[in-house]
Amino acid sequence: MKKKRFLSPIYFVMAVYALLAVIGILEFRCLANDTADQSYLLVLNKAENTLAIIDPQNYNVVGRVPTGEGPHEIITSSDGKLAFVANYGTQQVLGSSLSVIDLAAKKELRRVDLGALRRPHGIIERGGKIYFTCEVNRLIARYDPAADKVDWVMGTGQGATHMLAATADAKKIYTANIASNTVTAFDFSTPPIKVEQIAVGVQPEGIDLSPDGKELWVGQNGDGKVSIIDTATNKVKEAIQAGKVPIRVKFTPDGKRVLVSDPETGDLIVFDAATRKEVKRIQVGETPVGILVTPDGKRAFVATMQANRVAVINLEELNVAMKIEPGKGPDGMAWAGK
Repeated sequence: MKKKRFLSPIYFVMAVYALLAVIGILEFRCLANDTADQSYLLVLNKAENTLAIIDPQNYNVVGRVPTGEGPHEIITSSDGKLAFVANYGTQQVLGSSLSVIDLAAKKELRRVDLGALRRPHGIIERGGKIYFTCEVNRLIARYDPAADKVDWVMGTGQGATHMLAATADAKKIYTANIASNTVTAFDFSTPPIKVEQIAVGVQPEGIDLSPDGKELWVGQNGDGKVSIIDTATNKVKEAIQAGKVPIRVKFTPDGKRVLVSDPETGDLIVFDAATRKEVKRIQVGETPVGILVTPDGKRAFVATMQANRVAVINLEELNVAMKIEPGKGPDGMAWAGK
């Protein structure tokens, strides 16, 4: 009779450990893929000094991170791992810092002291560097996250330099200067740097560059118009009526439409970018300000500051799909991930 062979205890234990190791590797890879694929809607709550991190699939707040006083605008790193917040301050306090936030850990890594640079506001990322305006100092500055320092500044010479737009390569940068009724155009294409002041309407604030870089749309709070600037000539080629207070302006990724928020009427106004015609007005709620469009162009988010909500807009049907409650006084927003 043939004897049965049994796996010795030591080999059995080794086999179990090998199996667990394989399972662990597979789980780690799945987790890594899930993390890489994770996207977040980021909303700044000005009235409570927090960043709300929101799952854009179910709209649940999955994290809340303290920031500096009066966080107004936010941008993310190109890999979506970090967020940079411009802490503008309050009526009583002149903000002078940037918050650097780890989105995976959901915590503030550091608060960058800007020293004499006051009221940081408009903020963008280009080539791994963070460009931002400083309203009090009438300038734009650049923060290098790797070196953890401000490595460059340049003045606009204009009053209340507020919002910011730029080409993808940062060779052209534009600022809206509320108190001077101008847009400052910086051209870094060839030395020396060219700086030009473009006269627009009353109290320009909202600003966005078309995806092809050919047009700059500027909302004017004082006269309810949007000036359309030809970036090849830096001349205003047209001005259109856009509600009463067109405080923010945002192109869709395909460049076909432009979204304008009007805090006085509570509307999000949708324009055809080519014809300049108003397509639709969507009532979104009390005091709409910040606008964000998803990279796929299917959704937009509009922060309604007084209502403490963010309206989710279906851009295919042009209606309000639902509303999110991120915190008190939502305004600046950003998208992290795909």
